[in-house]
Amino acid sequence: MKTKRIFGIFAATVLSASVLAGCASNKTETTSEDTTASTSESTEATADETPAADDLLAQIKSKGKIVFAMEGQWAPWTYHNEDGDLVGYDTEVGQAIANKLGVEAEFVEGEWDGLFTGLDGGRYDAIINGVEITDERKEKYDFTTPYAYIKTALVVTKDNTEIKTFEDLAGKKTSNSLGSTYADLAAEYGAEVQNVDTLSETIDMMTSGRVDATLNAEVSFYDYLKEHPDANIQIVALTDEASEVSIPLRKGAETESLRAEIDKIIAELSADGTLSALSEKYFGSDISQK
Repeated sequence: MKTKRIFGIFAATVLSASVLAGCASNKTETTSEDTTASTSESTEATADETPAADDLLAQIKSKGKIVFAMEGQWAPWTYHNEDGDLVGYDTEVGQAIANKLGVEAEFVEGEWDGLFTGLDGGRYDAIINGVEITDERKEKYDFTTPYAYIKTALVVTKDNTEIKTFEDLAGKKTSNSLGSTYADLAAEYGAEVQNVDTLSETIDMMTSGRVDATLNAEVSFYDYLKEHPDANIQIVALTDEASEVSIPLRKGAETESLRAEIDKIIAELSADGTLSALSEKYFGSDISQK
């Protein structure tokens, strides 16, 4: 009897341990499944909240700002007023675009030839700096709808009688920003181009006799003459066709939605008279219409 009792106690203990082990096992499995489901849901939620790496517009809205590159010293497009504030046609157009996107506008200033390098490297979302659309640039960048139209002016000193047309640039020296459409056009007509950074520098080089002529946007020269009415310069020729000024973006699927949105905004700014008003404010005429 004693032996049977001990055996019964032992059996009951083993059975109890087995039941407890089974419960523990079931509890562990349930917890594992719940954790997996919770992790999956969390990952999906995070993925929904994270902007797609290949959608620049989504990234801009996520960080709350759009970064524009510009020179900041090319009146009346982008420049600093007497109080040191960054102003200009492009500055206000960029601000208007940012407002409609629902984000802040951050303007980063730099030399002309560095603007595109920064865009290529992803440091800027776009360039807004009176950039003209050319076939060469279209091969590398996507452009928005044009928001301005300008003619290129050929400028010499008032006492220069040798240069009257673009064809007269052959064998002459000009000064312009490296990689600008003005430098390219002067080179096409056979001029030797000296590289400078600003409009003021190129005019100084010409009036000091270091170069024979310079090219730039017609409206930029008018603005310069308004500020320097006694300047020893004159416009002797203009291109026949007006160039289209647009906002270049990196080419590819990454910028498609951003470009479409900016196109829509430019159309709205044109329709409601904003572009015309800004154009009159900074250029004294409406260059926003073709």
